[in-house]
Amino acid sequence: MAKGKALVILSHWNTMIEGLSASPKEFFQSVEAAIQNKTVPNTKHLRVDWKEGGIISAKREYLRIKRKNLAFDICGAPFGNGFFVSWWLGEVPSIFVSLAMSIPVIGPLFSRFIKPTTYYQLDTAAMFQAMIHSAVLEVIDGMTKAKGLRALSESDRKPIMRNFFNL
Repeated sequence: MAKGKALVILSHWNTMIEGLSASPKEFFQSVEAAIQNKTVPNTKHLRVDWKEGGIISAKREYLRIKRKNLAFDICGAPFGNGFFVSWWLGEVPSIFVSLAMSIPVIGPLFSRFIKPTTYYQLDTAAMFQAMIHSAVLEVIDGMTKAKGLRALSESDRKPIMRNFFNL
């Protein structure tokens, strides 16, 4: 179990599925299997703990799917009479990049000339997001169908996009 490392959030998605009862462990295993079936290249799967609040607060376990400097943190948890699912896609910057970006004047120059954002990076992030989101939806569709619950609407299926790489 790893401690969650901070992400620069690129996009987010969540849904509440009323009437669905499931265990987070089973949900995570199903998502991992769906990702494996999609043969998403160069991914690592691990569990990370994120604190619910301050220093002495409880922790919540997330499934992290990592590819190069991108990471998906996926939550699946019972809540009330349903099951809540969310994911956060983010960039995990290296310590060096984080430090360089935090220096006034140097940060913008570093971003523009040393580590510029490319179409390749944007396309790769979009592909990664599409594949992982598709796997999560596939698992949710299977769970809701098996329990005789209504499927997610088209608007419920769409992620919330952030400004990729602050362009």
